[in-house]
Order: sequence, then structure tokens, then C-alpha cells
Amino acid sequence: MNTTAPAAPSSSDGSVIPLLVITVLSVALAVGLPGNSFVVWSILAKLQKRSVTALMVLHLALADLAVLLTAPFFLHFMARGTWTFGLSGCRVTHYVCGVSMYASVLLITAMSLDRSLAVALPFVSQKLRTKAVAWRVLGGIWVVSVLLATPVLLYRTVHLESDNRSLTCFPKYPSERHRAFHLFFEVITGFLLPFLVVVACYCDIGRRLRARRFRRSRRTGRLVALIILAFAAFWLPYHVVNLAEGFRAAAGKALVSGPVGQRLLRARSVLITLAFLSSSVNPLLYACAGGSLLRSAGVGFVAKLLEGTGSEASSSRRGGTLAQTVRGTPASPEPDPAESLTASTNPLE
Repeated sequence: MNTTAPAAPSSSDGSVIPLLVITVLSVALAVGLPGNSFVVWSILAKLQKRSVTALMVLHLALADLAVLLTAPFFLHFMARGTWTFGLSGCRVTHYVCGVSMYASVLLITAMSLDRSLAVALPFVSQKLRTKAVAWRVLGGIWVVSVLLATPVLLYRTVHLESDNRSLTCFPKYPSERHRAFHLFFEVITGFLLPFLVVVACYCDIGRRLRARRFRRSRRTGRLVALIILAFAAFWLPYHVVNLAEGFRAAAGKALVSGPVGQRLLRARSVLITLAFLSSSVNPLLYACAGGSLLRSAGVGFVAKLLEGTGSEASSSRRGGTLAQTVRGTPASPEPDPAESLTASTNPLE
């Protein structure tokens, strides 16, 4: 992505912003690395029959892990004040970061669409939610992510700072129009369109659940609100800065021109690191969704939570595809349609 890494600390920042960036990145790494590794281990080692949703959660955890594995490079940069990994390291780390972050956003969007379809058209959803379709969707998500992050390879470079002592891995554009295009492109593809899809899906889910008065609607509503708020809280501020810089670039103003440009640059240094936290919160959301499973199943709670999710389990009995609730009780051979729909509306199922 355009600038999904901490910006270079300037002399006007003092020690506050670099220290804050290092602290936030360290917290994201300390929480997200073991948390997402645990999710991957739970699905690969503890889950014998992996549902479509489990596959999506697995890829989401892998994408989050890839983002977090770039954090040590940026921590080293912030601590040393200079980039020591060369041009290839500059481009590769930012490209991996960009691909992984796009994949995370697209996976969350795909899961939202899947939940919306399960509520609106449950029987159509059961026919479409096969592992073959899931693997094609997952492959498409990674291909699209690779393509969307390509501008990083074109614009990232290493240049010498004005003090002639420190190197910075920073985006360099042929003109301000190129910078404006990249900023707007990132906002639209990396946040605006996916977020609108997520909100639309869960608004539709909430409306249908209220209209049909499912007994799990209250719990589901809380989880839905948590997912949307977490998504917006970590990414909205960053993209607001992107928009502001994009409009300034479209007006022909340089990145650090004037006090406004300096403030935006300092804000970006902090908000980008906050965006890294988005890759560490998903395991915490699973723990919240696990509820009593966390106490009863122990380290196997993630596998228990994802065991037989969606409609695969019951559909396989009928020669179809997926459905069983995460309560841990086996579904009947012919579950009641309302119960099947209720079970499939949990966003984390």
C-alpha cells in the first residue's frame, strides 16, 4: 500500500512520536504474533474437518501474520533512525505489507458477503458454499491483493535525508498527480468500497434478524457491531489522512509543505502503527465470541468455535455443503430451516 509503514522521525518530532510508534508496534507484535499463530495452529492441528468459514479465518490469520512479520523491520528503522535493508528490502517489506493488508480487508468483505447471503438466501448459500468455490474465492482474493499492491513496487525508494546521515524508505512520485492518484486509489480500494460492502451486509443481516425475531439476534448484533467498529476504528483515521493528503496533492502542494503538511506527516506516523493493531485484534474477537467455549474447551476453543460452522456439516448429510451451529451439539439430519438460518447468521460462524 502507499504508506503502510511508520514514517521517518523528523527532528521536530522529538522523542515522543518515535517512542509512541515503537510502543504501539511492539504491542501489536506481542499480541498479534502469538494470537494469530495460535489461530493457525488451532485450525491446522485441532480442526479435523475444515469448513469454508474455517478456511477464510485461516487465511485471515495468515495475512495478519504476514503483516506483523514486517513489524521488526520498521521497529529497527524507528530505533536506528535510518533504513539499513537496502532498496530491495524497502520494496519487498512494504509490498508484503500491502498485499497482506489488502487480503485482510478483502477476506473480511468476503466473510460479510457470505453471512449476508446465508441470511437472505440460505438454500442458495448452502449450494454455493462448497470448498471448491471457497478455494477459488480465496485464490482470487490473493491475486487481486497482489495486483492492488503493485504500485508499491513502482513508487517505493530509498533516499538520503537532508542530514546526509540517515536513509529513509519512502514513496517517491514523478509528480503530485501521481501521489494524488495513489492516495485516492488506496482509500477507495483499501477502505471505502470494502467498508461500504461490510456495512451494507451487516445492516441487511440486522434488518432480517429483527424482522424474523431470531433468538440469537441480540448476541449476533453485539458481535456485528464489534467487528464493524474495530474495522472502522483502526482504518478510518488513517484513510482520512490519506484523503487530506490526496486533496493537497491534487492541488499541487508538496507532502511536507507548510504546517498542515507537517502535521499530516506526524499524524501518519502514529495512525499507520495503529492500523497495524488491526492485524492483532482478530484473535481477541474470537475469544470474545467463544464465550463459555474458552472455559470449557481450553486451548481448543478456536477449533470448537469453528467446528462444523455454516452449513457444511448438515448439508453433507443431505449430499449438499455446510451447516451446524457452534454450540457443539450435532445437527439433526434435517434441521428446521429457521434453526439452520439462525445458526448461519453468526458472523464468526
